[in-house]
Amino acid sequence: MSRLPHLIIVLALAAGAAVAGPYRAPRTAFGAPDLQGLWTNTSLTFLQRPPVFKALIATDKEAAFMETMFRKMVGDLISPDPVDPKLPAPPVVKEAPQTDYLEMDIHLARVNGQLRSSWIVDPADGRLPFSPAGKAIRDRAIKDDLDGPEGRPTEERCLTAIGSPEGPPMMNTGFNGHYQIVQTPGYVVIHIEMNHDVRIIRMGQRTHLPANIRPWMGDSVGWWEGETLVVETTNLNPKSYVGSLGGGFPYSAQGRLTERFTRTAKDQMLYEFSVDDPGVFTKVWRAEMPMRAAKGPIYEYACHEGNYSLPNILQGARSEERAAILASPATGPEVR
Repeated sequence: MSRLPHLIIVLALAAGAAVAGPYRAPRTAFGAPDLQGLWTNTSLTFLQRPPVFKALIATDKEAAFMETMFRKMVGDLISPDPVDPKLPAPPVVKEAPQTDYLEMDIHLARVNGQLRSSWIVDPADGRLPFSPAGKAIRDRAIKDDLDGPEGRPTEERCLTAIGSPEGPPMMNTGFNGHYQIVQTPGYVVIHIEMNHDVRIIRMGQRTHLPANIRPWMGDSVGWWEGETLVVETTNLNPKSYVGSLGGGFPYSAQGRLTERFTRTAKDQMLYEFSVDDPGVFTKVWRAEMPMRAAKGPIYEYACHEGNYSLPNILQGARSEERAAILASPATGPEVR
């Protein structure tokens, strides 16, 4: 039996694989690469590289150590077991036990099949390149201010979400980490599950809002470069703070963010971003993060409803101040 037909088939398959090229996303009804659907970016990878890692590409041993340490740190927070409604009411306790759990992937993320030790890929050390002025801005932003509600963190006031999943950039967080992308000819809309925020990206234009208008998520415009959605965000609010696993950062009024969304497979998308902010950093820095298709659903997120935390925090601070005044020798009760 001749081997020629078999050889022809093998060569044809090899040639087909050689010309297949990179993944090409399906198209919307108006011809744009289709990024629509539910996505998530939950993982154990931090924005900045923890000291346990030696390089951007983590080893299996380093990844296992990181996961073990994280599980020890969060304890029963990562238990996915639902609450049994048939159980009786819990006992009265002085300090309430943990009632929540982390809805996240407790593994390092992979980009191109490689374990990533940090989202930051440049600088090579995986650390935020703060300038001295930038460090001072960061320290002021995270200072514990108890003078009034305006001094409390924006996520505590339900203005932004915990861990900055809405960003921008859109960071991975421990729960409610889903995104729904919807596209029209003139807009790309990203619905963020946590804090029910919605980013509206204007397509086909490069003009931003006046400089005095600074929304919490900035002002975003977008355009297509081949298979990639490019989003430029300016007008970032210096009063906001991008929190993340491994440390966050503030913006100055000069901040500019460029994001790139590229669908690399049916269920995979590469999210890249670079931050250019000479008021905070010594150089432009760049990061990469994989996003994967999610089953959902997106749940309703409640923050202020029944939230007594903020008034309780401020009342507690005033109580401590009164106690300190009463305990002071200058103001305390006269000793006879």
